[in-house]
Amino acid sequence: MAISAKLVKELREKTGAGMMDCKKALTETDGDMDKAVDFLREKGIAKAAKKADRVAAEGLTAVKTDGNTAVIVEVNSETDFVAKNENFQNLVAAVAEHILTNKPADVEEALGQIFEGEDTLQSYMNNQIVKIGEKLSLRRFAIVEKTDSQNYGAYLHMGGRIGVLTVLEGTDEETAKDIAMHVAAINPKYVGRDAVSAEEVEREREVLKQQALNEGKPEKIVEKMVEGRLVKFFEDICLNEQSFVKDSDQRVGKYVESKGGKVVSFVRFEVGEGMEKREDNFAEEVMSQVKK
Repeated sequence: MAISAKLVKELREKTGAGMMDCKKALTETDGDMDKAVDFLREKGIAKAAKKADRVAAEGLTAVKTDGNTAVIVEVNSETDFVAKNENFQNLVAAVAEHILTNKPADVEEALGQIFEGEDTLQSYMNNQIVKIGEKLSLRRFAIVEKTDSQNYGAYLHMGGRIGVLTVLEGTDEETAKDIAMHVAAINPKYVGRDAVSAEEVEREREVLKQQALNEGKPEKIVEKMVEGRLVKFFEDICLNEQSFVKDSDQRVGKYVESKGGKVVSFVRFEVGEGMEKREDNFAEEVMSQVKK
């Protein structure tokens, strides 16, 4: 029988399984919802879905390159303990390789693509959830292209807690990696001033102006003070204007210039950044078990 999108959606809501898994389950059971749920449970997929409401804010980043194409990914787990597990590390590497090869437009497309034969990437991750025992998720990725005259710099900090991928024009891979290390340590937002929007600069200018006025500075010197403080603002957020971590006497932009190149772009992923992390109180957890 033909399986309707409505039926697939209903099964997804019941089990939390992926679209392709739901469609397969309904096809195998001739559209019988209860049997389809059992089918997914037998495969371990519905069991994996029970973990969907947990917080997965640990995990790893990974960087892979192939010629003029590179990818940086973040895959999350619930605990740092699992992130150090070899099976999880292999999963992250496999996901990065898949994305590098198949170049999906977004996470949803990536999870729906065929992975290792007939199963989708989502199915593969569901199977790993059952094996590993924690919620796992592909959070984000970026595919970066370069030209023949450019070099990638890849750097993983703390085994992948922070991942950075840089692209530099006209210089060597070692310099590109040095800049990636700097980005990991200092966390700039932009390459240079020209990437900062006029709105963001104006907003900062107004904040600095009010700060100066609140400090009781005379209005006639406030504008000059604001421009001076804006220099510090750009140093904080722009890679090219920051003091290079390996040589604090040089700005990053000038250092790269001395190597005959310039910074084109960078991507920095820090595991769990911006996510609400679970706060566990180990002592309270132990006491709660003792009282049972």
